[in-house]
Amino acid sequence: MNAISFSDIAVVSCGTLSLELNALKEEGFLDTPHLLFTTPGLHEDVKELERQLINRVGKAKGLAEKVLVVYGGKFCYINADEPTRTMQTIIEELGPQVSRIKATHCMDMIASEEERGRIAQEMAGGEKVWWMTPGWIKFRHQVFKGWDKGLANENFPRHTGGAIVLDGIGFVERYMSEKPEDFLEYSDWMGIPIQPYPVTLERFKGLLSEQAQILAEGS
Repeated sequence: MNAISFSDIAVVSCGTLSLELNALKEEGFLDTPHLLFTTPGLHEDVKELERQLINRVGKAKGLAEKVLVVYGGKFCYINADEPTRTMQTIIEELGPQVSRIKATHCMDMIASEEERGRIAQEMAGGEKVWWMTPGWIKFRHQVFKGWDKGLANENFPRHTGGAIVLDGIGFVERYMSEKPEDFLEYSDWMGIPIQPYPVTLERFKGLLSEQAQILAEGS
């Protein structure tokens, strides 16, 4: 049994993490009846990210007493036009019954910086790694909307340790089995190898539970 219940909480998340959140709902950990998602990959379009996030939180408030936002802070929302406007600013404007998971981005929700360092050492000899979660595979064309091969060449090959997918749901192996050509084409487009690394969702569960507890105490 869960020590923490999400039954009176609506969860609003970046769609990139829909795979993990739906898996947690299916296993019974996330006992909320309300999961709302924004379009995956909106870190590339912060105005649309903000519009969709405010819209989904508004809908969520009509469904539940409290709202838990599953979005990173430091890297998911970078407003070049208003550098002092941050993800935390938006959350605070949405009211006291809205709380955000404490992580810098989706990869940090699945594995801490320290854990990622250990994985990079194990899998890539400590070389620079491009980190991904399964959503970056499934929603590739939304996450990298507008990217061409030239932009890919500017960004990915400097990650000499390749790309590592922090996979807590066994997605990548299924994808490689079902769509091997797509997987190889993705790796070729990036110009680096893509490797799955199996992890648990325990860190993610802990971060979600932490905010659920904070929301419960504030009610």
